[in-house]
Amino acid sequence: MTPMNQSEISYERFLNPTLAGLKPSGIRRFFAIASEMEDVITLSIGEPDFTTPWHIREEGIQSLKKGRTWYTPNAGLLRLREAIASFTQRHSGIDYAPKDEILVTVGGSEAIDLGLRAVLSPRDEVLIPEPSFVCYDPLTRMAGGVPVPLVTRAEDAFRLTAEALEAAITPRSKVLVLPYPNNPTGGVMRRPHLEAVAEVVKKHDLLVLSDEIYGALTYGDTPHVSIASLPGMQERTLLIGGFSKAFAMTGWRLGYVCGPAPIMEQIVKLHQYALMCAPTMAQYAAIEAMENGDPDIECMRGEYDTRRRYIVDKLNRMGLTCFEPEGAFYVFPCIRSSGLNSEDFCQQLLAEKHVAVVPGTAFGDCGEGFVRVSYCYSLEHITEAMHRMEEFLEDHHI
Repeated sequence: MTPMNQSEISYERFLNPTLAGLKPSGIRRFFAIASEMEDVITLSIGEPDFTTPWHIREEGIQSLKKGRTWYTPNAGLLRLREAIASFTQRHSGIDYAPKDEILVTVGGSEAIDLGLRAVLSPRDEVLIPEPSFVCYDPLTRMAGGVPVPLVTRAEDAFRLTAEALEAAITPRSKVLVLPYPNNPTGGVMRRPHLEAVAEVVKKHDLLVLSDEIYGALTYGDTPHVSIASLPGMQERTLLIGGFSKAFAMTGWRLGYVCGPAPIMEQIVKLHQYALMCAPTMAQYAAIEAMENGDPDIECMRGEYDTRRRYIVDKLNRMGLTCFEPEGAFYVFPCIRSSGLNSEDFCQQLLAEKHVAVVPGTAFGDCGEGFVRVSYCYSLEHITEAMHRMEEFLEDHHI
């Protein structure tokens, strides 16, 4: 029997149609183009320019020197879960039981994926404020759910309003994603806004998936508030956290999810079949981060704040109206004054001035007219990028 050539095989019948129908990440697309060009300044990726603090790296190194190369429990090292519980109580005032309410995951993205897959049945609706990070919509679809975008506006500081949430709820609504501090806008939800949303959530018996990966990077005198800390909300919230942003540990691939024990039992089951456990070396490093890393957070937050104030002022002076972000490390300037749409603006800026930013449409259709600019890069790096962007606008008589 003659074997079939690859060209004779119809691979479409083997592919998951839901997955095949998803678009690749718009963030990574521009990053990939930029990586093949010379003299490119990229402000497109949320990759802190800081190296993981030495005392955290040293713990990872020591774990290898001591031969700690075995599997950990599925839920993660108990000492790490205890450290996460202590960190969460210290920063958010929420008490979680380390043994059955916390799971250590391979990055925050896995935590989001597991949370959605654990609770969604086919055609359940997931309410997603937009603009927001690229993963919520596709992960909802892959879990069999139906994403329902909730448009947020610059004039509302890109916050979700209780009125917008109420208007979007149907009998199939099950989960509200709460992505604050927000990527890409830098918007945050303060206590009064969360209290209003929480009343709607309780009224309609919803579950909240609160992605707080940027919670430690909130600016100003008012600290981040988790919706899980509000009365009656811890028992209906899955809190997502991680180490990539606050501790500059992107490559360590470590995150966590905290939530009610009955749901966490199912989430752990998914995790144990798919991944077994998070990397052992990274878990030992993360213990050090949780126990002794608060000063590192404050140091990096101060640097980000300096960059934030510089880049907002610079963009506004250029005529690109920019909402002042209160969290994360992104700005979301309006580029409508350029006469270009988001995609064309980014493509032409990259081609002509070798500066990479991300179209707002990568974060939802309502992102049209905006671009995302990351300021998790050095001030020198940002300054040169702003100079080139200003030249770009002048060249186009904008």
